[in-house]
Amino acid sequence: MSPTRPHPVAPPGRSRAGGRQALVRRAVLLTVVVLAFVLAGSVAAFAATTPPAPVAPDLNTVLNNVRNWIMGILALLATVFLSIGGVRYLISNGEPSEVGKAKDSFRNAAWGYGLAALAPVVVGILKQIVGG
Repeated sequence: MSPTRPHPVAPPGRSRAGGRQALVRRAVLLTVVVLAFVLAGSVAAFAATTPPAPVAPDLNTVLNNVRNWIMGILALLATVFLSIGGVRYLISNGEPSEVGKAKDSFRNAAWGYGLAALAPVVVGILKQIVGG
């Protein structure tokens, strides 16, 4: 039997994986710093070029804009829940708990679409209360 040579041992903190992790951390940190500067510059440029906020002509216009925003946000959230439910259902592989979670997402999407459909009714009632 021939004697075996010992494997070279890297000094602590100098392993290949540790060096790779440090490199990834530096890259992420550099990316975050660059994005922060870009965002700060774009915000400053946008603030310098924005005109004064327009004034709504009447209360009716304001309430219609509120209705449109509410409908848009609710429809967006409902679509997200519908998509999540569909993906969960496809990935569930027949597991009952995952299928139940997918059905809950579908139910939440239905509630969202229902509320989006009722937004004009709510704003109409608000118009009658305010007198717009």
